[in-house]
Amino acid sequence: MERIILTLWNKTKGPEPIIQYPPEKSFPPKDFFLKIWAKHELNKENSMIEFVPEQGENHFISIIQEFKGDLFFIILVHNSKEKLEISPDILAVLSKNLVELINTNKITRAISEAYNTIKNYSKLDEEENLVNYFQDRIKFTILQILRNGVISKFDLTNKLKHDYGFSTVNIDLILISFIRENLIIKQNVPGSKECYFLIKDLSCARIPPPLLLIEKENGKSLKKYQDSLDDYYYNYDILSDIENKTIINTVLFDKGVFSLIKELREKKLSVNDCLSFLNNKEDLFDELIEKKYIFEAKGFVYLFSDVRFIKFSPIYIIEKLVERYKNREISLNEYLIHLKLLTEKMKSQGPTDYEIV
Repeated sequence: MERIILTLWNKTKGPEPIIQYPPEKSFPPKDFFLKIWAKHELNKENSMIEFVPEQGENHFISIIQEFKGDLFFIILVHNSKEKLEISPDILAVLSKNLVELINTNKITRAISEAYNTIKNYSKLDEEENLVNYFQDRIKFTILQILRNGVISKFDLTNKLKHDYGFSTVNIDLILISFIRENLIIKQNVPGSKECYFLIKDLSCARIPPPLLLIEKENGKSLKKYQDSLDDYYYNYDILSDIENKTIINTVLFDKGVFSLIKELREKKLSVNDCLSFLNNKEDLFDELIEKKYIFEAKGFVYLFSDVRFIKFSPIYIIEKLVERYKNREISLNEYLIHLKLLTEKMKSQGPTDYEIV
């Protein structure tokens, strides 16, 4: 994506561009905004339209949004060769968030965050999106909070601010990713207004590599590798790995380690190439060998433990909901809605309540 333009429809003067990100380029000419406005007028039943000019390589998506009696349209500019993969629901949240901050000192930061949110979703694959829940401190903290069960937007914002020191968090933008990955549901609850409910939790596990990449003629190394795999995975305790956060601390907190594992799925690498992924941290390289993530033989490195993400139903939350309701930490409505969401998920999924990504 190339940029976002936030525009006001002035009832007497017509379209007035207010702010854009990145800010370097000049705003498009007025007739461009008039063409987009005309398309909105012809498609009043849709809040979002797509505009494709006869000339040029850029395509435009415009979302119309009303706020305090004024009409705004948020225009996303992207190249025609680029596929913009983001749902209308998410765009609606982004546009609402932007216009509500239009007359505050937060608008500059908000539009840059919106731009990066959309751009990142367009270029990251699902695995890269999921690893951010562990590498991004705010997302990781929010996931921990949501594991205690239903929480209102007001309480979540206050908790992040007072308990964790995140005072300038844009909740709506951050939680877009949770909604997109179907980890949470947002609902209005009587007496509590906006609440968030965790319906899918996220974890990770190590699994044997997809391919044995050691050459067959390298007989001794191949046998040692296969024997080590058999011994390790025969006794592998996945619950201990998850409870001790071994994978999170060793692999997911370090972008270089996870990138290295993804590369080793496809081919062997030299020791020097591996160290380049790890910013030449030899102690980290040795740790990965010791903890059975990689295997070294004759100057080459092979994948020993692949790491995959698991989405699963957080049934454990039911017990927490009961306790929190008894302690009057949540209302009856909050308790019943989250309970219903979890049990409905269990019924719809049948015996399989997890998904390996």
